[in-house]
Amino acid sequence: MGLIGRILGGPAATSALGSAVTHVAEVFTVNATKKMEAEAEAYRAALDEHGAEFRYARAGLFDRVVNGLNRLPRPMLALGTLGLFVYAMLDPVAFAQRMVGLNYVPEPLWWLLGAIVSFYFGAREAYYLRHRSTPAPPPAPVEADENPALAELMVKGAVAEVPAG
Repeated sequence: MGLIGRILGGPAATSALGSAVTHVAEVFTVNATKKMEAEAEAYRAALDEHGAEFRYARAGLFDRVVNGLNRLPRPMLALGTLGLFVYAMLDPVAFAQRMVGLNYVPEPLWWLLGAIVSFYFGAREAYYLRHRSTPAPPPAPVEADENPALAELMVKGAVAEVPAG
């Protein structure tokens, strides 16, 4: 009865032998548990990436109207500047009179206008900078497993170049 125990060397040796057999078997067959874990991880990553597209709710009607109104000042400033050039070409005398009138505006009022315009556009830019949506980060590159036997063969030059195609 004690023959098998003496041959295998006790419970610790039996456990080590079983572990070694398991590792040898994994070389020839896929570990089903690890395969299922990898598939579940890939599935979760795909769901997370897909869910990131629908994370933010669409704005309501009021928000869309206000956003539309907020987009008017820049085009109006650009078109107004072009309109001033057209007005200066069509009626130079009247344009010169209007520009002389602008000369009577006090300096602090110009500073106030500049501050209002700067804060308006700066606040809008800061708002969109804070609320920008970023795409899901790309997955980290997976390192290739080291294969010592292949590396040894490559060093010895035993592996020839395989023709493409």
